[in-house]
Amino acid sequence: MRVIQMTLDEQLVSDVDRAVRRLRTTRSAFAREALRAALRRLQDQVREQRQREGYRKKPPRRGEFNGWAGEQVWPK
Repeated sequence: MRVIQMTLDEQLVSDVDRAVRRLRTTRSAFAREALRAALRRLQDQVREQRQREGYRKKPPRRGEFNGWAGEQVWPK
């Protein structure tokens, strides 16, 4: 692992310290997980934007998904 330095405001440090005590972890472990979660959210946003752009460029044709309608019904 690599050591980095970060500048955080006092309130954020206090909030993180309370969270790590409650979770019985460390600031570093908490920060690593928070950064991983933020990167996953960013990746999801990029994928969603690509999907929106794809549908904008090539909108679905009328009836294109009709063959799948039966797959959406919950079995009884």
